[in-house]
Amino acid sequence: MTGLRSGQVADAAGVNLQTLRYYERRGLLAEPDRSLGGHRLYPPEAVTVLKVIKAAQRLGFTLDEVADLLAAGGHRHGRPDTGLQRRAQEKLAEVEARIADLQVIAGTLRAAVVAGCDDLVACADRPCCPIPFATIASTAPAAEGVSDAGCR
Repeated sequence: MTGLRSGQVADAAGVNLQTLRYYERRGLLAEPDRSLGGHRLYPPEAVTVLKVIKAAQRLGFTLDEVADLLAAGGHRHGRPDTGLQRRAQEKLAEVEARIADLQVIAGTLRAAVVAGCDDLVACADRPCCPIPFATIASTAPAAEGVSDAGCR
């Protein structure tokens, strides 16, 4: 029998042995043949599959989503709505929504820095506070012992 041993596959794919075994247990990687001595022998394609899994994770896909994509890719006659094209469009929409949220957060934090906000509670009670919950804080009773270290 020929094939790559576990260490060879892990090294070639840039993962550790525990990751290799975990993906195998999860069904992301087919169970390999065994040598007469009981060693796992993977086909060369296993390296490609591992690299694909890691690349998909870097793109934001969960392991469950990767498993679905691998299964859909292995069945070319499956439903067209289960493939990479649709999943990539959905993931792109999620990423763009997160980026928009992060841009709002970054803008608010920049405004807090410019406003000189130094004490969250004190700043939130002042009209110059750029933190979005300032209006909520202004309707609450003033806290005792709050410093005046809010906005400049």
